[in-house]
Amino acid sequence: MWGLLYDIHGNLPALEAVLADAEPLHIDRWLLGGDYALFGAWPGETLELLRELPDATWIRGNGERWAAQPEEAPGDPVVTGAIAAARAILGPVEVAALATLPESAIIDDDTTAWHASPVSDLRSFLPEPHEEDAELLAGVTEHRLIFGHTHVPFQRFADPPGIELVNPGSVGMPFDGNPRASWAVIHDDRTIEHRRVRYDHAAAARRVRAVAGEDRWGEVVAQRIERAQFVVR
Repeated sequence: MWGLLYDIHGNLPALEAVLADAEPLHIDRWLLGGDYALFGAWPGETLELLRELPDATWIRGNGERWAAQPEEAPGDPVVTGAIAAARAILGPVEVAALATLPESAIIDDDTTAWHASPVSDLRSFLPEPHEEDAELLAGVTEHRLIFGHTHVPFQRFADPPGIELVNPGSVGMPFDGNPRASWAVIHDDRTIEHRRVRYDHAAAARRVRAVAGEDRWGEVVAQRIERAQFVVR
């Protein structure tokens, strides 16, 4: 049985709640899908807890790439401020190590995991069929893809027929209007179970504001945690 954890974003209380939810399930293996620390109030503590998980497979997200190569990130002050904060807390050795993680992982003969899609760590699939699906799936031979990045949990089949798309959602910053931490399980019979877990997201948002101080990134991230939406005022 696999536990699928994506887009944690340094939200330690959300991760702790998910791991408590997982405890009675007796997860055998973990897939860690990237964006572990960036934009969070507990980047170092989050990584420490993830490293305690047995038999965990790690892949790199755009957050790890941006932290190591800030020049590749958007010039948005929210992004640049969060990157600077994460780099200062984690230090150059940790930042560089995370950037060397693989882009994908084979889960089984029919399943591969990416952060966003096989073509990019930024371009991903939407809950509803989209005209870009064919391009994002070009050359894919697996029957199932696991991915995240959009922070919206869903499961659907795409064209060409037979390719199943599974997004576990975001542990630390969901964007579907539901602030509960989101994760998923692949059961031994290969069925997918999406799970949601309550935690004190309001306290997590307050902590982000405190860590960021006057920097704008803290207010934006805090509102995203509170509202479970990407767009903020």
